[in-house]
Amino acid sequence: MFNSLSDRLASTFKNLRGKGRLSEADVDATVREIRRALLDADVAVPVVREFAAHVKERALGEEVSGALNPGQQIVKIVNDELVNILGGETRRIRLAKNPPTVIMLAGLQGAGKTTLAGKLSKWLKGQGHSPLLVAADLQRPNAVTQLQVNGQRAGVPVFAPHPGVQSEFESATGDPVAVARQGVEEARQKLHDVVIVDTAGRLGVDTEMMQQAADIRAAINPDEVLFVIDAMIGQDAVNTAQAFNEGVNFTGVVLSKLDGDARGGAALSVASVTGKPVMFASTGESLDDFEIFHPDRMANRILDMGDILSLIEQAEKSWDKGEAERMAQKFADQEDFTLDDFLAQMQQIRKMGSMKKMLMMMPGAAGMRQQLENFDEREIDRVEAIVRSMTPHERVAPKIINGSRRARIAKGSGVHVSEVNGLLERFGQAQKMMKKMAQGGGIPGMPGMAGPGGFSGGARKGKQVSKGKKKARSGNPAKAAQELREAEERRANAKKALPTGAAFGQQQEDFDPSALNLPKGFEKFLGK
Repeated sequence: MFNSLSDRLASTFKNLRGKGRLSEADVDATVREIRRALLDADVAVPVVREFAAHVKERALGEEVSGALNPGQQIVKIVNDELVNILGGETRRIRLAKNPPTVIMLAGLQGAGKTTLAGKLSKWLKGQGHSPLLVAADLQRPNAVTQLQVNGQRAGVPVFAPHPGVQSEFESATGDPVAVARQGVEEARQKLHDVVIVDTAGRLGVDTEMMQQAADIRAAINPDEVLFVIDAMIGQDAVNTAQAFNEGVNFTGVVLSKLDGDARGGAALSVASVTGKPVMFASTGESLDDFEIFHPDRMANRILDMGDILSLIEQAEKSWDKGEAERMAQKFADQEDFTLDDFLAQMQQIRKMGSMKKMLMMMPGAAGMRQQLENFDEREIDRVEAIVRSMTPHERVAPKIINGSRRARIAKGSGVHVSEVNGLLERFGQAQKMMKKMAQGGGIPGMPGMAGPGGFSGGARKGKQVSKGKKKARSGNPAKAAQELREAEERRANAKKALPTGAAFGQQQEDFDPSALNLPKGFEKFLGK
């Protein structure tokens, strides 16, 4: 959505690099380019003027002139001002003290209200609520049916006493105000704690339909009125938002179709012009493509600083804790990373959603946008097919996979042998990296980054610590199991033979941790 704006701003900031001091001419030129970038992105003119004035005022003040790196300080100022025009802080749903909490959706026809109703209901259900959808859009053909389908997919009940208009040749019947009122009463009787009322959209500013929305608002007295706006609407977003604000006095904004390729100026205009916060964003066609709108994180995305917090939250929501603990224990025990583990990790990543979207949340992703656009999401399917075409023993001991086995695996998974070779090569590199990290050697190619042991003592050039070459495990399963048991016995005997404190040349009973001037609480690691 904000690719064009991000590229223009990045190009503008690039001209400031290496300058130890910014003159007034430098600031004027920078602000002028920022203004052009915002106007090209369809941001409303009044918003652009106010934004540029604030940036220029702060840039010419002591805030920049006394900064160590003026170029970076300008980026910080732009980031702060972007956060301000996007709403300043995250705004969440205000739940009613006495359930049910009533949420009314309003907006233009085609903005995506009905789809968003399903997404919001599924998100609320995931938050532990018991939502009910109310089909009060009796104007648009098959709107009630669409809401029922979305409710079924989200696992949320739908209150739809009237079928609504079934075709474009049929005139509207039924009273949407009565349906909305009955829906709230139904939720109260069935003990639903949230009610989402889907109302009819309108083509442009329709006085009659706007009055209908106002009547529904008066009848159900909602706790939240969410204005759903198409993020691709452009400059007309401001006029539409002001009309709906006057008509139904909405309390928050939801941006739909934020995954589109339009300029996205609506997102930067509505909150600033109406004074109402953007609360949610719809980022795709799936019911799971829905997220809370964080102004600071969106500003970071626009400036190509990444959105690591959203990525972490997404991972925590979808990651299997049991699988994560199993991998952590395997990592600590320095066990070999197998193709079964590799497949399990791929499946965990798949649960998080689109790889493109996740990678675009990384800082500096704009620099590799072309590669990300060319990334094939089906690559994970091919990898899974290849691994599943292997025997259990081949997944544990991939070194036994010779030419004939590779041909069989390629035929079984429907790919070329070269793809099998490529996967095994990448897996071999990942296995080496995991083994090096487990031994405390750090991440290859990243000096100073160590494994569980802390900072890598062998990171300095010419002073790498030798860990000793680990004996390769046999390809015979019975023999490999026997070798594993013998290794466990040797480790257990070594622990018994070495008393705590022997590493310091003393027996345990003679050892005094305080003599080493260790940090507070460290004695417990030495057995004292």
